[in-house]
Amino acid sequence: MKVTISRPFFLAATVVTQGQWRKVMGTEPWRGERSVERGTDHPAVYVDWNAAVAFCKALTAAERKAGRLAAGAEYRLPTEAEWEYACRAGTTTAYSFGASPRRLGEFAWFYGNTEAARQQYAHPVGTKKPNPWGLYDMHGNTYEWCADWYAPKLAGGTDPAGPAKGVSRVLRGGGWGYDPPRCRSADRNKNDPTFSDFSGGFRVVLTVP
Repeated sequence: MKVTISRPFFLAATVVTQGQWRKVMGTEPWRGERSVERGTDHPAVYVDWNAAVAFCKALTAAERKAGRLAAGAEYRLPTEAEWEYACRAGTTTAYSFGASPRRLGEFAWFYGNTEAARQQYAHPVGTKKPNPWGLYDMHGNTYEWCADWYAPKLAGGTDPAGPAKGVSRVLRGGGWGYDPPRCRSADRNKNDPTFSDFSGGFRVVLTVP
């Protein structure tokens, strides 16, 4: 299957942190929840898809008001195709660092190192090696919401954006409590847009007008 990304975009180097969430939204949805380590640089978790979209809209409004956004630019969730394109960073192997999961611990927080260290929570962003394009935690640490409704088969073509309607939204990347296969570049997951838990986060895209 061939997918073409024709529109330029910027993807955040890390998932949205608790500090960034507090600054934009003024709330702490993870407060009092289980399996959460609190900290400015820890991922914002317990954020459902709807809340992630609301964050993107609030960030867009704040940046536009401050005069830091060009006309037509906006923050949003990545499409599933954009997410995988960025995760792969030009590679075709199972992971952005190669075919074998043997080096996964260098690039990701996943079951193999969080369980062994008894650190069962999302870790501060950017503490593992980035992929070839400088993006951190694309494998593991937190699952990441994408804009698309889930479909059993990933769509091909130019700038695919998923079906027009559905039941579940797409999640990609794996999380700190998952095994290596779930952290592969191509692995797909899904959940109800109102679902949130300790391993779910998101990163933003900035569109280029």
